[in-house]
Amino acid sequence: MTFELTYMACVIVLMLAALMKEVLRPGLILFTAVVMLLCAGIINPEEALKGFSNKGMITVALLYLISEGVRKSGLLERFVFRMLPTGNVSVTKVNLRFFPVVSFISAFFNNTPVVVIFAPMIKNWARKMKLPSAKFLIPLSYATVLGGICTLIGTTTNLVLHGMLLQEYQEEVTAYENSAGAVKGILLRTGVDGMHMFELTKVGVLIALAGLIYLIFFSKYLLPSDRKSEEDAERVDIAPGMNRFEVLLSNRFPGLGKTLHDFDFFRHYGAHVRAIRRNGNIVQGDYMHSPITHEDTLIIDAGEGFMKAWGESRVFWMVNRIGDYEPPMGTGKRWFALGLLVMMIIGATVGELPVVTEHFRYIKLDMFFFASVTTVIMAWTKMFNPRKYTKYFSWDVLITIACAFAISAAMTKSGFADFVAGYIISLTDAVGNSTYGIYIILAALFLITNIFTELITNNAAAALSFPLALAVSERLGMNPMPFVVCVCFAASASFSTPIGYQTNLIVQGIGGYRFNDFVRAGLPLNIIVFLLSVILIPLVYL
Repeated sequence: MTFELTYMACVIVLMLAALMKEVLRPGLILFTAVVMLLCAGIINPEEALKGFSNKGMITVALLYLISEGVRKSGLLERFVFRMLPTGNVSVTKVNLRFFPVVSFISAFFNNTPVVVIFAPMIKNWARKMKLPSAKFLIPLSYATVLGGICTLIGTTTNLVLHGMLLQEYQEEVTAYENSAGAVKGILLRTGVDGMHMFELTKVGVLIALAGLIYLIFFSKYLLPSDRKSEEDAERVDIAPGMNRFEVLLSNRFPGLGKTLHDFDFFRHYGAHVRAIRRNGNIVQGDYMHSPITHEDTLIIDAGEGFMKAWGESRVFWMVNRIGDYEPPMGTGKRWFALGLLVMMIIGATVGELPVVTEHFRYIKLDMFFFASVTTVIMAWTKMFNPRKYTKYFSWDVLITIACAFAISAAMTKSGFADFVAGYIISLTDAVGNSTYGIYIILAALFLITNIFTELITNNAAAALSFPLALAVSERLGMNPMPFVVCVCFAASASFSTPIGYQTNLIVQGIGGYRFNDFVRAGLPLNIIVFLLSVILIPLVYL
């Protein structure tokens, strides 16, 4: 093994260990890995910084602003409020009516705000209907993930891999123009110009349908009912003039690692903490001396002004008033937001058609173009606060994505990706069956990526597996698209743990779930997505 390959392997192992132990935020951990690779000379400064200007990463940033504009318009709240039944219904009937709609919405909308908006609505509605909210919240997260795998903009993971494909394609074209020795690499990737809006729909919609059938008819048997400790904490008497809220802490909360005894929550936010919910349980005993983590949900009493002051703050992922829900008004803004969203989706889809690209040779009418136009219109029409637009970005996610490009490039340059790809391909000989070799290779690639995404994060998992997908395709002399699509589905299919996907953490906090609840309800869904991906991808893309 060469020095570069050995060093790259050590960096990846250390990075994975740090991500699993959460010693720092993922963005800083990946940036540390980039600096280590820079110090060893495996990548140069240009390669280390290239991800920060990548079209896929910038598109993700723009979609955060678009999501905020749609969220503030009240479009989603109003729509879902009409979807929730008011009469006596069963869990299955609610699932059948609600989750297909959620999946459809999340196919065109960032998953995190969908869950942040819908989770408190579902919980308050379930309480009014005397149904267990725990039967709906984990499936809500899973339904958004299933919808997200169906389109390019459904999840950041798809956009990240799209950006990596664009970067690889552009680099190969440049190499072809400058060096005759790069012809072989060029011929293997010719025509791979990223993913179109509905590239993933060919297989994704079938996987989503199968997953929804499981969520609607079977998941309720594997999910708990609302736990008594949670209900008791929420029913403690409220002082006159106060309201009860639950707040899900974000990574920006200044009191992380401190206790409520050391961190004066009332002085900072004008609210009294009544309980802490952690890992699905109410912290018993002296919770004031329990160190606060970013996965905690606080049940607090505060005045009417708390929601106005902190409802949109990035200090909290979510602020939910415990009690009745009143949908926001503003018909004009709702329809305007919907029109902009439809314009962006249709424009990005039609803009990729050959007849359009032929007439607009000097303008690339892709998702980046229409997301940029939509963002500017929303800013000037004040669909979101243009003076505070930077607070709507999830900077850690963006830094993670940008650093992922450098790590992916290092895995290719060091020979690590090709080394692992050789072992993946050799599995076909190990099992003694070359007839189904492509299925074995896809299964191995899916499992590697899926294990990464369950243990760390979806974007980091995509970054680690993308160069493996390219290396496998080059060794086989095949188009890389089926292998990249496999990575897309595997990186998003985080169902068995709450830590792999942000929406899982959100519903864990508000729903009072334990780790085992995700394993019980999510593992069958992992198996469904795995089997369908491995079976369908060769049929559609080869």
